[in-house]
Amino acid sequence: MGLDSVADDEPDSIEVLGDYAIAGRGWVAVDGSDRPVGYAVVDVLDGGAHIEQISVRPDHQGVGVGSALIDRARGWAQETGRLAVTLTAFVDVPWNGPLYAHLGFDVIPEDEIGPELRAVRDAESAHGLDPARRVCMRLKLDG
Repeated sequence: MGLDSVADDEPDSIEVLGDYAIAGRGWVAVDGSDRPVGYAVVDVLDGGAHIEQISVRPDHQGVGVGSALIDRARGWAQETGRLAVTLTAFVDVPWNGPLYAHLGFDVIPEDEIGPELRAVRDAESAHGLDPARRVCMRLKLDG
């Protein structure tokens, strides 16, 4: 699938992740021994909550850790009056676009992508991610 470079990307630094946590927009999932197994960080784009990064250790995937992190991001979005949660995803990777669709996210029509989210997508393309394989997705919230 040509995603080796994505898989090899290092996570953000402790300082960057700490800044998200201090801002109340970063969460860590832990196992029964209190060891980190995943995290999510959220930015505010176009007035909505944008999942900038969600990552789950491979040995803890498929058991609901990612879904729980998305639920926490959704809860933060609702608590702060956001009308949607957005993210960018690979359309053809099972644990990406199809998983988010299963969780209620829809592909955003091109004419509805806000300028800040469009800038994220453009930056991803400039970083080498194939725009033909990437979509912007949105989970609309009641509000």
